[in-house]
Amino acid sequence: DDELSLLVIVIDTNPIWWGKKALGEAEFTLSKCIDAAMVLGNSHLFMNRTNRLAVIASHTQESRFLYPGKRWAFADLFGDGSSSMESNCSGSKDGKYELLTAINDAIAEEIKDLMTKTDMRGQQTETLLAGSLAKALCCILLITESSKPLCIFKTVIKAAEDSALQYMNFMNVIFAAQKQSILIDACVLDSDSGLLQQACDITGGIYLKVPHMPSLLQYLLWVFLPDQEQRSQLVLPPPIHVDYRAACFCHRNLIEIGYVCSVCLSIFCNFSPICSTCETAFKISLPPVMKAKKKKLKLA
Repeated sequence: DDELSLLVIVIDTNPIWWGKKALGEAEFTLSKCIDAAMVLGNSHLFMNRTNRLAVIASHTQESRFLYPGKRWAFADLFGDGSSSMESNCSGSKDGKYELLTAINDAIAEEIKDLMTKTDMRGQQTETLLAGSLAKALCCILLITESSKPLCIFKTVIKAAEDSALQYMNFMNVIFAAQKQSILIDACVLDSDSGLLQQACDITGGIYLKVPHMPSLLQYLLWVFLPDQEQRSQLVLPPPIHVDYRAACFCHRNLIEIGYVCSVCLSIFCNFSPICSTCETAFKISLPPVMKAKKKKLKLA
């Protein structure tokens, strides 16, 4: 059997970050980012008939599959979704391939539904990136249960800043991906992401901070479209310095020097005699107390 090549695209759809970006720079918006991701997905499907695609939106309130969406079955990822494709396609538009037309329409419909139902009254303003990666990993593990060989890539288009609160969940997903030989690539639009730097370095993926956002599509096709074998023949951006600072369990701040529990390996920025994670009590070794020597009384 031919090897399946699955590309999972995770798009950061944080409405607060994109709203601020739209106010300051109308040249690059969320819709243009989605269009670039669609072109990347379409190009991946065109590379080989056995290639498969999944797209996930990472929002502040949920992680949602844009494709396969509600009207699509997961059988489409196995290549068995011809009947589903026919039922979802309304016909060719402007001579485009029907499957790509249906996928693009499904992604546009899902992202529109997601953004229009967003309620920002709550306190949650951070992108649920760890949950989106975990959902992508579950999708991949579901597909790997088939007998067909599988080559997997996960491309993350990151916009908003990192959330130290998601550090533990994020690292668990990274090590699970490494165990399954899944490459994680990161395309960062704004400030550098220390968590994604670690993810790319651990799994062998590529980390790239886009120097010019309107040129996102060119970077996606140049850096992230080629597979692992083709990348060895290309001149790609050099590796970056990885920020391997860990987040403390008490305040979720990134620290360089801290205290580590010898039982559960929890990290703390301040010393505590009792570990708040596993509740282990540590015996504190105090310096030895020197007993005062008794003075001998002299007889008169």
